[in-house]
Amino acid sequence: MLSNLRRAFGTLWTRSLDAAGAGKRWAGASRVVNLNADMLSGATVAAQRAAYVARNNPNVAAAINAMVSNAVGTGIKPRSKHPDDAVRDTLHALWERWERVADASGRAGGFYGQQALAVRAMIEGGESFARLRSRLPGDGLPVPFQVELIARDQVPSTQWSDIRPGNAIRGGIEFNALGQRIAYWVLPFNPNDPTMPLLAPTWQPTRVPAEDMCHLFRELVESQLRGLTWLAPVLLRVKELDQYEDAALVRAKVAAMMAGFILNKDAENPAWQPQPGAETPTLEPGMLVPLNPGESVEFTSPPDDKNYTEFTKNHLRAIAVGLGCTYFQATGDLRDANYSSLRGGLVEFRRSIEQLQHLVIVPQLCDPVWRRFVTLAVMSGAIDAPDFFRDPEPYLSAEWLPPAFDWVDPLKDIRAEIESIDAGLKSRAQSVAEAGYDVEALDAEIAADRARERRMGLAFPVPKVATPTPIPEDPPAPETPAHG
Repeated sequence: MLSNLRRAFGTLWTRSLDAAGAGKRWAGASRVVNLNADMLSGATVAAQRAAYVARNNPNVAAAINAMVSNAVGTGIKPRSKHPDDAVRDTLHALWERWERVADASGRAGGFYGQQALAVRAMIEGGESFARLRSRLPGDGLPVPFQVELIARDQVPSTQWSDIRPGNAIRGGIEFNALGQRIAYWVLPFNPNDPTMPLLAPTWQPTRVPAEDMCHLFRELVESQLRGLTWLAPVLLRVKELDQYEDAALVRAKVAAMMAGFILNKDAENPAWQPQPGAETPTLEPGMLVPLNPGESVEFTSPPDDKNYTEFTKNHLRAIAVGLGCTYFQATGDLRDANYSSLRGGLVEFRRSIEQLQHLVIVPQLCDPVWRRFVTLAVMSGAIDAPDFFRDPEPYLSAEWLPPAFDWVDPLKDIRAEIESIDAGLKSRAQSVAEAGYDVEALDAEIAADRARERRMGLAFPVPKVATPTPIPEDPPAPETPAHG
């Protein structure tokens, strides 16, 4: 009877998921039960290791540079969506004046430079913070507002306590009863900065409302508290590859060492007697080393590692994939690349960059800055907007234009764009926006160029435009004879 039950219900007692199985093959396998718990206990160590690798490993540094330059470039720039042309022009002109002095530290990089720094910090350390600082109207700014970048260590992830019923601080972030972020607890200085004032270690974090903070990080799971360095999947691999390359370099140096040895065959000759206090010479290329009587030298011949190139290539490919860039961006190696492989790799890379731009950078950093900029511009009288408080959304809405991507063969891509526009598959405004420009600004520049050319008597050849082949009309259908 028992054997019959086992046969009948055996399939219910057997796990059909190999990934959830047990046994020797899964012995010692690690698991992630809660990402927040793992991050709060180890994210800081991982971020510090990532910072070291980013400063010392050339391939990782090149990969991060490629991602920042493609995601931000010279800046992700706003174009107002206000229906009034005059209002849009006023906002754009005011933004250009303010952007250059937006950095609260006083550096000349402006807000676009802060974008690059914030994205770099997010990739290396997993997250970055920007505090929106209101200024007094008399500070000489076009708009009384600046942006202050804050190091991740200034928001201590160890800050974890209940401050009142229904309000808790988790990982340095205060939440209300609905689970919404309402404040961040921020130190005035980076606690790891050795130039901090002596009393800084005794300072406590202060509460900063969430509407005054931009928290830039890539969310991997729902309800994620803090960011995780993008180098987390590859840090151990980078470390071991560095060690392997160091060993290969030492082996090559030993194999290439050229030295000569003088054998002493006359033990009674005083000139050959070792001098007291003489140090044993170290082996250097091209040196002649005298040997004492009875001494001889034997060399080891380190074997050549025939798999070195392919081994390092495979690891570098894995590192590039783990970081989210292409192999040639991390290594500069184009030997095995061709037009198709380059284009295919860039298409996938640019999809991930566009996702980063429009789902992370723009909503978490750019939009809050623009909305605060417009609000304070109206409240300070920098622009005249009598209907703002009745309906602010037309003023606060903006489209963000990332830098344009350059293709491997621009001629083919431009032709494809022209054919798509001519065929009605996309608008000219859409094509111009994808290139990182505003169609209204572009049209105004073209009109100004044409007017200046006519005024100065300049005549440039008009580019030839292919005339589309007319589609022949279908012949009329033959009449069906009537049957009486």
